[in-house]
Amino acid sequence: MKRSNRFYTPPTFKERLTSLKYSFLFWVGRKKGMIHTRSLEWGDLRYIFFPKNFADKYGYLGTSVWNESSVYFKALYPLVLALDYEAKPKWCPRWFLRFLHVFGSDKSIVRVRNRRLHNLQLKLTKGIAFVDWKTKWSDYDLRISIHAPEHLQELASAIENRFYSRGRQKELVEQIKALDPEVSIIWGSVSRLEKQLEELEETFKTKEK
Repeated sequence: MKRSNRFYTPPTFKERLTSLKYSFLFWVGRKKGMIHTRSLEWGDLRYIFFPKNFADKYGYLGTSVWNESSVYFKALYPLVLALDYEAKPKWCPRWFLRFLHVFGSDKSIVRVRNRRLHNLQLKLTKGIAFVDWKTKWSDYDLRISIHAPEHLQELASAIENRFYSRGRQKELVEQIKALDPEVSIIWGSVSRLEKQLEELEETFKTKEK
């Protein structure tokens, strides 16, 4: 808060001493009420300068795509690359963005360790971030949350829709094949497969009667 703000309250002597202490012990986490920052570890330096995998390399975006052999990694891979292309200035090395991510944002998308470094990261990356991804009602119901321009939001939506379509189609085909293993399958449309399954179920109900 700026000093010119009428709500500004100057820090007490004790608060100034505490701030000075943490300036020297910069690696030690702080805690105030429910707000806390973590203590830095040697692994953070390895993360900054020697990223060991995809998640580390693009970690400054906030991505948590860890398992590189999963179907989710393959689905989200192009989105992360697109976010990085838009977020990283051409002149700025990724290690510096990871440095700001650790020392400014506490390696998080919700915490702030150092306000100036945090704001610098937001300025350099234009606020672009990979907030979260998860599945909701089924393992193919992928939900993606990002802070990004509209064209990247559209890319995320396209990935969600494509992932859902392929997963739902696979589920429907398995149900159809369970009723009639010899039936012909035409991939490409969820509604067509749902209609085919309904017709097949009606046929079996009629035979049972």
